[in-house]
Amino acid sequence: MNQKCRYVSCTAHKSVLISYIQKIPTEDMQILNQLKIEESKSKESFLEVLSDKYCRSILEAIMDSPKSAIEISHEKYIPLSTVYRRIQLLHDSKMIQTSGVITEEGKRLFLYRSKIKEINTSFHDGKIDVNIVFNKE
Repeated sequence: MNQKCRYVSCTAHKSVLISYIQKIPTEDMQILNQLKIEESKSKESFLEVLSDKYCRSILEAIMDSPKSAIEISHEKYIPLSTVYRRIQLLHDSKMIQTSGVITEEGKRLFLYRSKIKEINTSFHDGKIDVNIVFNKE
């Protein structure tokens, strides 16, 4: 399957994952700092986004500190247009947070940071378990 088809497929299922994550109050996520995804469609959507090598690479780049799209592009050798497309997918899937700053030149600069610190998956008895450990704020 080519990347374009995979991307379209990811976006088709992202609303299921988004609605699942939005059901959990933010304060509960911070207290527990982890989540086990129970719904089958949510698991598939989440894993499908993570199956994309660019999404994984971007998440790795922004796991410890916020970075701009240009910084991610230079650090990971990913074309800037690809970085922006995958950032949009990750943002829509609630896997990253966005913040903005105004530079000294008066330009807006968006910084991206992963909400996810660790993902643990296991496959046993024909079932997939997905556990997410969230990044500290």
